[in-house]
Amino acid sequence: MGTFAFGMPVLSLVQQDRTAKRVFVLGVYASAVHARWIGADGQKLIGAVAVASEPEIFWRGDENEARTIISDIAIPAAAGHLEPANPQFNGPSGKALDKMFLEPLCLSRNVTWLCDLVPHSCMNHKQAAALKREYDPVREQFRLPPYNWPPRPRELANEQRRTEIARELEESRAEVVITLGDEPLKWFTHYYGTKSSLSTYGQTPDEYGHLHPFRFNGRELHLLPLVHPRQAAKLGSHSPGWNEVHAQWASRPPAEVHFA
Repeated sequence: MGTFAFGMPVLSLVQQDRTAKRVFVLGVYASAVHARWIGADGQKLIGAVAVASEPEIFWRGDENEARTIISDIAIPAAAGHLEPANPQFNGPSGKALDKMFLEPLCLSRNVTWLCDLVPHSCMNHKQAAALKREYDPVREQFRLPPYNWPPRPRELANEQRRTEIARELEESRAEVVITLGDEPLKWFTHYYGTKSSLSTYGQTPDEYGHLHPFRFNGRELHLLPLVHPRQAAKLGSHSPGWNEVHAQWASRPPAEVHFA
């Protein structure tokens, strides 16, 4: 899929456990393992730079895993060294998924099939600016490898990708599809008759977090449209309104939100 700064390949992440699951969770795009880049003079160059694909989809940022992955990336001593970024930068969406989505539903990952519209990490504007500022000017001097980390695509799922997701959903045998934010609705479930944005399902605590039937390949499934982990866990830019609505939903007794 491309190459990160410092040379690691950008990989496509997919569900590894292919046994039948109760629910199918559809997110937006994969994240990455983040490192702190320290210059040879001991000064921080970039506080959190993506250097490798996550070891699993919706990775939870295990610090030992991060340290092992980052330690395998060799860079010239003159360019400094890499060390794990602050824990908040590794696996925040995976941690939020477990704590703020699956636990309120009395679910575990053992009964959950995970998928993203874009199955690989995408470079955002802040990362691009940091690499342009610190990496690009010294790349040739320190013989650092070029990077070809794809940006977030304008079209998050074309017809081919929707077909791939549909095959995963069919294989999962799940009866409930949990969408995280607007994008999975717009780029996938909308093509099977659901609404195309989260707000159209309601924006109040009474309306939020309910199941909605829809047809998929001749079967009736149920959609559970929820916010993106960014909203639930206040990850960077987020909406206080959606955060509060989701927090109220997650705080209900499990029997009220459990669909078994």
